[in-house]
Amino acid sequence: MTTMTDAALAEFKMPDVGEGLTEAEILKWYVQPGDVVTDGQVVCEVETAKAAVELPIPFNGVVQELRFPEGTTVDVGQVIIAVDVAGGSGSADAAPAPVSVSVSVPEPTAPEPEPEAEPKGRQPVLVGYGVSEASTKRRPRKGDVVAAPAAVTEPAPEPQTPAKGNGRPLAKPPVRKLAKDLGVDLASLTPSGPDGIITREDVHAAVAPALEPTVTPAQALLLSPEPVAVAPAAVQDGVRETRIPVKGVRKATAAAMIGSAFTAPHVTEFVTVDVTRTMKLVEELKADKEMQGLRVNPLLLIAKALLVAIKRNPEISASWDEAAQEIVRKHYVNLGIAAATPRGLIVPNIKDAHAKTLPELASALGELVATAREGKTSPGAMQGGTVTITNVGVFGVDTGTPILNPGESAILAVGAIKLQPWVHKGKVKPRQVTTLALSFDHRLVDGELGSKVLADVAAILEQPKRLITWA
Repeated sequence: MTTMTDAALAEFKMPDVGEGLTEAEILKWYVQPGDVVTDGQVVCEVETAKAAVELPIPFNGVVQELRFPEGTTVDVGQVIIAVDVAGGSGSADAAPAPVSVSVSVPEPTAPEPEPEAEPKGRQPVLVGYGVSEASTKRRPRKGDVVAAPAAVTEPAPEPQTPAKGNGRPLAKPPVRKLAKDLGVDLASLTPSGPDGIITREDVHAAVAPALEPTVTPAQALLLSPEPVAVAPAAVQDGVRETRIPVKGVRKATAAAMIGSAFTAPHVTEFVTVDVTRTMKLVEELKADKEMQGLRVNPLLLIAKALLVAIKRNPEISASWDEAAQEIVRKHYVNLGIAAATPRGLIVPNIKDAHAKTLPELASALGELVATAREGKTSPGAMQGGTVTITNVGVFGVDTGTPILNPGESAILAVGAIKLQPWVHKGKVKPRQVTTLALSFDHRLVDGELGSKVLADVAAILEQPKRLITWA
């Protein structure tokens, strides 16, 4: 979102970096007044109610003013930085500045040929620069670069060639980071996303032949049994209380939990199960060549067990539409994983987890957890979940009564796996045992259905060969 106050000064507004978010906190400025910035350069990092996001500037120029200091919560639509677009990029950049004014106003009928000489046309690399502006400006610019001015009438080839008006292909910040981590040149990729945007899938496809060894360092974080260490804030001697502003992830979590707890009637059921065979299978899979480069642990098989249980009881994958007074059956599973991060609890989800093989599920879990712990989970990754797993066992807890993630039908809590005396084949033996707890929305899920799902998960973990016979 930008405005032009005159021919030389451009103002960049706080965009909606999620879907419907109203505010964001400025965590860090990467530029200062007097610095030269270029189109697509990251100028600050902000934290929304869902994630931390880096914001790139959509034009060239010299920073004139930072409107808000770090730590300030700013409403979407407020100007956060002013840039002199005529001052730091040489005469070549100064001349086209007036053209930007005519293109920025919400009139798609503005002259189209002029922007072709200006590489600073918007190239949004994240959600929030304004749908109307992106749709009216992005297409002509890319067409001009690729096929000459007449290409405005030829939108078909656009998704096949990255726009490089300023030498930067279109990609969101998390995708750029992924490409950097994997050593992929974005300019060499063919985008598959809308409007020529390069997606995560494009990056993964480029490194598919050598994906496992490349991703191995990131996978080291996969579902580690140790919780994330968060350094406690320093407290001065004699101070008895400290007040902490409720904002960001904590504010969103509080609102979501209140809404869920007092909207969806919760029922929680428990089962204690012998998972000794599952633990043996975990060790066997670690030595399997098909799983090389992936971190295999109990949570991976628990996730797979839940997916199989949902396949056997598909009615549990649903949501309640209060406005329409309808139950929405979902023929897919976006599996949420509750993750404790330094900024608070977040629940990113694995899209279409039901369709993934075990190695694919392990890879997706590894990327999800690593991204969450880096604080780089995108808002889109936390939307559209259907069911969730929360692994309270990593804290040594036996079980709990988890609260549903808003809009979801069920959440499975996994307790600590401990060596306990257990009757096995008529004799008391030490076995590895855990307790599972399934909370579900009683508007959607009757006790019978919830019990069947929980019993199926337990049965699979007790006899993991059912992953084959039931799947």
